[in-house]
Amino acid sequence: MTPTLVRQQLPHSGAAPRVDQSARARDWAEIQERMLVPLYEAVYERLEVGGGMRLLGLDCGSGLALLMAAARGAAVTGVDSSAPERLALARERLLPAAWGTRARADARLVDGSPADVVVAGAPAYSLVTAFEPIGCVARDSDRLAELLDAAAPLAERGAPVVLVGWGPPERCATSAVLRVATKLADPLRGAGSWRAARRDDLEEVAHRAGLRPDGSGRVACPFGYADVDSAVRGLLSTGFFDPAVDATDEAQVDKELREALHPHLRRDGTVWMPNIFRYLIARTS
Repeated sequence: MTPTLVRQQLPHSGAAPRVDQSARARDWAEIQERMLVPLYEAVYERLEVGGGMRLLGLDCGSGLALLMAAARGAAVTGVDSSAPERLALARERLLPAAWGTRARADARLVDGSPADVVVAGAPAYSLVTAFEPIGCVARDSDRLAELLDAAAPLAERGAPVVLVGWGPPERCATSAVLRVATKLADPLRGAGSWRAARRDDLEEVAHRAGLRPDGSGRVACPFGYADVDSAVRGLLSTGFFDPAVDATDEAQVDKELREALHPHLRRDGTVWMPNIFRYLIARTS
């Protein structure tokens, strides 16, 4: 799906996952994460992110969005409790002092919840971002609402909080490909199920978290890959397909994913899937 196709943590049971999470994290950082760069840029331009801003990134993953904000001069803090392998890559990007080079000023990464980023006496955050898109799976907004509940008190009054969701399925070519995951994982997914994104998904989450909607936008984020192998690696890195791998096996998921990608294969061997993502800017009380 951090990202950020959305990283899905779909309920499942059974044997331990048969997925190399370190390899998945590296594929995410090298292939998939960049797909949402147009979204990050659009949000940062609209909010004029720059020096003097203190940004809190929820589910920051491997930190590309934070890196872009830091390059604009913002002091960034990232928090993530669901993907330690991605967070380790974020540390390589944002805290290079650990490797004998100069660290980026005012960058902090926390493995945990928003409550774990609290520092006594520190000023409040001037911007909160939640770039993980919602709108793929039933109740996928519940965790986002919980994160926002915990993060909103850490921000200044009236500070912008950015939420992101998938656009309408007819505008998101990747939607049909993602359904492969839910179809294969059905035996282990219990009450979880695919559902199309709704127009007011983000507003509903904002209201649940006590935030006031204050503008929105849409951004084209095509998913483009050098070849089918890269597309498969990139999409598998989202975590969305892990329950399907557990329910069947990686070979079966690989086969069906390649079949789903076939309509998006171009003559030069590249894969191209146009998508639209929507963002909402809400304000803290």
